[in-house]
Amino acid sequence: MLKRLLPCVGKYKVYAVLAPLMMLIEVTMEVLLPIVMKNIIDNGIQAQNTEYCLKMGLLMIGMSLFSMLGGALSGKFAAIAGTGFAKGIRKSLFEKIQDFSFYNVDRYSTASLVTRLTTDVTNTQLAFMTVIRILVRGPAMLIFATAMAITINPQMSIIFAVAIPVLAVSLFFIMTKAHPRFRVMLKKYDNLNSTVQEDLVAIHTVKSFVREDYENKKFKDCSAEVRKTQIFAEKLVILNGPIMQLCMYGCMIAIFFFGAKFAIAGTMTEGDISSFITYVMQILMSLMMIAMSLVQVVLSRASMARIVEVLDEKIDIDDTTADPSLKPEDGSIVFDNVKFGYAKDGGNLVFNGIDFSIKSGETVGIIGGTGSAKSTLVQLIPRLYDVCGGSVSVGGHDVRDYKLKNLRDDVAMVLQKNVLFSGTILENLRWGNENATMEQVIEAAKAAEAHDFIMSFPDGYETDLGQGGVNVSGGQKQRLCIARALLKDPKIIILDDSTSAVDTATDARIRAAFRNNLKHITTIIIAQRISSVSDADKIIVMDDGKIDGIGTHDELMKSNEIYREVYASQMKGVE
Repeated sequence: MLKRLLPCVGKYKVYAVLAPLMMLIEVTMEVLLPIVMKNIIDNGIQAQNTEYCLKMGLLMIGMSLFSMLGGALSGKFAAIAGTGFAKGIRKSLFEKIQDFSFYNVDRYSTASLVTRLTTDVTNTQLAFMTVIRILVRGPAMLIFATAMAITINPQMSIIFAVAIPVLAVSLFFIMTKAHPRFRVMLKKYDNLNSTVQEDLVAIHTVKSFVREDYENKKFKDCSAEVRKTQIFAEKLVILNGPIMQLCMYGCMIAIFFFGAKFAIAGTMTEGDISSFITYVMQILMSLMMIAMSLVQVVLSRASMARIVEVLDEKIDIDDTTADPSLKPEDGSIVFDNVKFGYAKDGGNLVFNGIDFSIKSGETVGIIGGTGSAKSTLVQLIPRLYDVCGGSVSVGGHDVRDYKLKNLRDDVAMVLQKNVLFSGTILENLRWGNENATMEQVIEAAKAAEAHDFIMSFPDGYETDLGQGGVNVSGGQKQRLCIARALLKDPKIIILDDSTSAVDTATDARIRAAFRNNLKHITTIIIAQRISSVSDADKIIVMDDGKIDGIGTHDELMKSNEIYREVYASQMKGVE
């Protein structure tokens, strides 16, 4: 995992190296201070040499200031390196997610990806800063202070030989057992974030159905699960504290006991005892720092694994071997014995041998019941999913022969879920073409029957939509999405039930505008209303992943039972 994540440090490597170097300066000064103190006690105070005490005192002040400077610079450099590291991870994660196909996105929930980009990255950042500072300071202090203690009294230093193995075994046990528990805790965080996200997105529905109490209970239950798993993980980690205290006070008692004997025997001076106790405190504090740092690393290990899981996710759709110069010549479409399944293993196929063709410039309607795989069918055209067998061709070439950008620039798709982004109407429309002129924007808006309602707003095209387009209706949102797609000037446009929220008169005007002004564009319309597709050049009737019939409205009325039943039910509703 470290090998996978360390390149994210990027240009902040210098700071990541300077932070531990400055920390070593701080540690060196702190380890040398007890020696100066020993000399003051033995050579200054005992000899009543005031001048020597003053000189050594000034030296201690200078060393302390130098130590403080090293610690402050280490903290600053670690903060810069840590935030830079987190920035690099977030950038890598976000760019990876942008490359995901629909299949890859389906493997992760939105809440899980958000948790990985936030909580998991923060945990990893804290662990990184801990490693380059505390896990440098702790071992360095432990080694230097132990070496100095041995030089003062090797016999008393045997005490550490007993305490350190006890701590090492305890820490190893805690680390190996705590890691799985923290992984479970982070999954519960995913569930909590999913609940919060779902509730906030659907807040209008919650209020309209007066389901606040239900949502509060659901949130409370998820929050309780997080608390439960967190306590389960933490109650193992907190054992570190009592074990550390036991070793610390045990060492102190042993040192005072044996130190008193050595002092009485005259083998240790007052300065030796004072400096030895100081080194003992440094050793024990360094052990505590190491223990707490390793706990942080254990927690972050689960987060790092989740981050690396996303970074190592194999992209389902690969266009590296495609010809970058190849672009669709026209809007013709051919499905040749197409097989597709979400499992990607050839089993549980949604389509098993789909065949049909569409000429460039034709208007094609697709109709069928809920779950008949209409949306899945058209998502194969811009290669949002890849076929398991057979081929889909656009403009005379297999879609796999195109670079994704070249293919999708010429295939505009308005999905069932209409998404607008925070910003003005103009900014949202120019998502289709960032270089579009105002005349082109207005022309596309008129074709989508959106221009009039846009101009009804006081600020017109500069109206701020808010996050997700909260201040426009469902029908207005659909028309804005259609206009945005038209601005791409594509060879193929796919409307996936994209006029369901507009009235039939507006729907008819949109289709008339397409028919009269956009004859060069191949138009595919998925609809529930037969009136939306009745004037299409051909209509495809879908039923449970199969094509039940293809023809014009009149032909299907004569030959296709499903089409006649849908027509009859809708006409009966009209009557």
